[in-house]
Amino acid sequence: MRERTSTADIALIGAGPVGSLLALALAQRGLSVEVFERRPDMRVHAIAAGRSINLAVSTRGLHALRMVGLDADVLAHTVPMYGRFLHAPDGTTRLLRYGRDDSEHISSMSRGGLNALLMSHAEATGRVKIRFRQRLVAADLATQTLTLVDEDSGAQERVTAPVILGTDGSASVLRAALLAHTGGQASEALLSAGYKELTLPALPPGEHGLHRYFALLPTALHIWPRGRFMLIALANPDGTFTCTLFLPLAAGPDPSFAELTDDAAVLAFFQRWFPDFAPLVPDLAAQFRQAPVGQMVTVKAWPWVVGPVALLGDAAHAIVPFFGQGMNAGFEDVTELMTLLDAPPGPREWPALLQRFAALRKPNTDAIADLAVENFVEMRDKVADPAFLLQRAVEAELDKRLGGTYRSRYQLVTFTRRPYAVALHAGAIQADVLTQVCAGKTTLAEVDLDRAESLIRARLLPYLATH
Repeated sequence: MRERTSTADIALIGAGPVGSLLALALAQRGLSVEVFERRPDMRVHAIAAGRSINLAVSTRGLHALRMVGLDADVLAHTVPMYGRFLHAPDGTTRLLRYGRDDSEHISSMSRGGLNALLMSHAEATGRVKIRFRQRLVAADLATQTLTLVDEDSGAQERVTAPVILGTDGSASVLRAALLAHTGGQASEALLSAGYKELTLPALPPGEHGLHRYFALLPTALHIWPRGRFMLIALANPDGTFTCTLFLPLAAGPDPSFAELTDDAAVLAFFQRWFPDFAPLVPDLAAQFRQAPVGQMVTVKAWPWVVGPVALLGDAAHAIVPFFGQGMNAGFEDVTELMTLLDAPPGPREWPALLQRFAALRKPNTDAIADLAVENFVEMRDKVADPAFLLQRAVEAELDKRLGGTYRSRYQLVTFTRRPYAVALHAGAIQADVLTQVCAGKTTLAEVDLDRAESLIRARLLPYLATH
């Protein structure tokens, strides 16, 4: 087995979006980075996405991209989404805006395209070397030594590095080694629902419809909420939509993946529950049959750090995708670490710096993990609930009355950089107030908006003013 000491300042495990952004940010600060990536180079080889091919970038992610000078480049290849476009079983539709106006939106982008862009810019600094097809199999944290296997040759290599950062995803090998070394713990909560991804094709040439070559309105996140399950669709720049069916894994009182065992059952299911969607995908049954069932996990681990070794992104705090914050939270890890790294005084004391980083981020990543699970329930059933819609209408009125000082929980998470833990607590205050003022009411005209405003001024605004 070959043994060597890395000549780079930092060894980084994982070249996904978070790892590539981290490598680029470190290189821009004059540090050299050696990256070990298990997969082949996606810029050269076609590889399976393994999970959703779409990402939703919002304020926190854009801030990180602006930090490295790539926000404009990325936004040029995105599709803006201004709200949730709800599809009811009877075919009626409704748009629920995310923000106050069109300036507040999220953007759908290709995971692979963003990843490739970040890798290329990292390498272009001359300070980042990405070594592909290198699988981490063990880590000795006492000596800061990594054991890697070359996936092509099978050869093993032991590499010692002064600083090791792990962005190797929710199944992180480095996390397992760190927890074994420290006696730490990680909870891994699998969601009872799984998912399959489908592609809704662009309209054929010469058959452009209401939305040009898009079969659906492209500037919204489409949701077919059905109580215990749902279908969503996000537009791609080429006119297609990436569609994801979220469905219970096990058989029960609700439809589940366990029941959809043949083409006839699949088509009957879609025709019953999503009658406006099914005709738009000619090869629906074949796509469904070929798509693997994915699972979603929430990972809460601690500690993240031992000496000059640390975890970031999904390796430290994987979350389910229902707040659109997985990548944004990982990118915010990078901006927070860079803020600490940029702060004077004196030389970089990596162990102390990484400990400060982990203590700062842990409460907020736990908060967004909880928020993401709660938002799954909101997306699949509450958005179709008249009581929920009434509360959203009250929030819109409060926003008008309070001159923009009111922010919904969703807006705090998506359109601000306030800590996730603050958004979680503020959301609890909002929910309590809205429940009080909407109790027993069915229309906005019945709600005492003066009381709602008074409660928000007394309970929410003072909290936000100090956080």
